Amino acid sequence: MKHNLSVVIPVYNSQQSLPLLISQLLEQLPIIASRYEIILINDGSQDKSWLEIEKACQKSKMIHGIDLVQNYGQHNALLCGIRAAKYETIVTLDDDLQHPPAEIPKLLKKLDSGLDIVYGTPNKESHEVWRNLSSLLVKWAFRVTIRIPYAEKISAFRAFRTSLRDKFQNYSNPYVSIDVLLSWGSVRIGFVDTNHNERQIGQSQYTFYKLIRHALNMMLG
Repeated sequence: MKHNLSVVIPVYNSQQSLPLLISQLLEQLPIIASRYEIILINDGSQDKSWLEIEKACQKSKMIHGIDLVQNYGQHNALLCGIRAAKYETIVTLDDDLQHPPAEIPKLLKKLDSGLDIVYGTPNKESHEVWRNLSSLLVKWAFRVTIRIPYAEKISAFRAFRTSLRDKFQNYSNPYVSIDVLLSWGSVRIGFVDTNHNERQIGQSQYTFYKLIRHALNMMLG
């Protein structure tokens, strides 16, 4: 079954990876979606990411750009894009090419089995050691926050039903965790193994400090 898809991508200092990511999406989405849009949220990038987004929007009416006035963080940017989405199913992925668009059908097939949220769990995360360790801390914080056992399987590669945003439409706290907000909407959550590419372009914008702060905000914010 083909979906109507809104693909939401937070963008930060990714001018080099964006053209290739957009190209891969425009190749994949017409095959798997009846209708689709790509929403790119520029989260205060300091490079020419917004210029790349503008170019993409001019080339395809399926691409929409949102330019935030400053860097608010990945989850705030995601929330902005989720609120702008117009189709029934939302897919989120990172801007660094580590989440392959070719893996999106796996998430949608699992979603069609009667679930509301599906996470693409990496077969093997291709991060540096410090990033893997701090990621484990964030997932532990998530488990503590919402008291459910699947935290180690969550990732930024997700597919979920857009109707879930009704549960947090009035949320206005500056500290945002998309996964916590989604957990308010449904417990019908699934997981599917997906490939996780090595980073070929640029470097991670997450520092150890940022990940620790996100974990603390998740528990206390």
